[in-house]
Amino acid sequence: MRTADTTASGLPSPADLASEAERHLHEIGAVPPRTADALATGAALANGTAGIALAHIERARAGLESWHRAHQWICAVAAEPASDHDTAGLYFGAPALTFILNAAAGPTDRYQAGLADLDAAVTRLAHRRAAQALARIQSGRLASFAEYDVFGGLTGLGALLLRRAPTHSATEQALTALVALTRPLTVDGETLPGWWVDHDPHRRHTPAFRGGHGNLGAAHGITGPLALLSLAARNGTVVDGQLDAIATVCDWLDGWQQDDSAGPWWPEHLALDELRTGRCAQPRPARPSWCYGTPGITRAGQLAALALGDRHRQAAYEQALLACLDDPTQQARLVDPGLCHGQAGLFQTVWRAATDATTGDLRARLPAHAARLLRTARTADQTDPGFLTGGAGIALALHTAATNTAPLSGWDTCLLIN
Repeated sequence: MRTADTTASGLPSPADLASEAERHLHEIGAVPPRTADALATGAALANGTAGIALAHIERARAGLESWHRAHQWICAVAAEPASDHDTAGLYFGAPALTFILNAAAGPTDRYQAGLADLDAAVTRLAHRRAAQALARIQSGRLASFAEYDVFGGLTGLGALLLRRAPTHSATEQALTALVALTRPLTVDGETLPGWWVDHDPHRRHTPAFRGGHGNLGAAHGITGPLALLSLAARNGTVVDGQLDAIATVCDWLDGWQQDDSAGPWWPEHLALDELRTGRCAQPRPARPSWCYGTPGITRAGQLAALALGDRHRQAAYEQALLACLDDPTQQARLVDPGLCHGQAGLFQTVWRAATDATTGDLRARLPAHAARLLRTARTADQTDPGFLTGGAGIALALHTAATNTAPLSGWDTCLLIN
């Protein structure tokens, strides 16, 4: 029986978690496919070969499989030229390839020649993208997700640069643009948060979001930039106005915090009428995911509190995350196993938050959530092998649960939770 490796308490053992991680990678296949579609999505982190390569890189660095296998996947990612056009970002193109090579290299000289070429392309890209963002702000036009989010925007590029080149001028410019993003913007006589976007949450223009919207999620909203600015400050990488920007976003989150019997929560996004009235239309907390829910928001808030040295705020965000974890109604909404909006992302986010927490309460919740991750992973749709919503990401979170150690490759940097 699959439960043979569970502990006497009924919680999964490390061996059980590791076995399930291996199963997911086995379902994906030992070697990368050589189809035209696979090559076309090679340097795509979310659903391409790059994301699967990350899982093999982590396992190779942990000594669980050969570097030869990881190298095969890396070569598959690099088989086609990686774009450094303005549409490239952490999850696509040259930055995505740089991210996986950096994850593979670690402190060694592995892949250094390729990284040197890519670094130059990524820093040029970041300079262009930051300049475009600052020019847009200067012109008084609204932003878009593509400008600043984790996947394709300056937040994702900044996360990569913080690992590769924390003192480079490109890193400084990316942070400077994100600081500017936190300042109010007046459009058609209306004062809006600087990160207000001109489209709806699905990047469309619809009547319900005439006038755009303000997004609070970690994936596309202001808590992504908040996490990056905070991580950079903790790393000693600070530009003018950065700490004030962190405090500004924290104050805004305070203003939109909702409280009910299950604890604090935040809306996923706000339409213009909600901003004008100061009243949130979302009636209850959404699913507790990394991408939009309380876990992603509270981890960003916790990082902000650590950057500001605000112990009271840190404790408040940690208590909000605990309340979310302990609310069966919220937890029942999380039925997906993946990283973006499922159990894998929840587990990895809570694991990172627990390492910085002021008490051991979050860490005490991890075994039960590892069990939930395992149960959900066993029912996962094996047609999706990808990183963000499929088997590769599930395997990576299971590996963290099995080893109870930080990823050696730093793969979860691309979620802005560490």
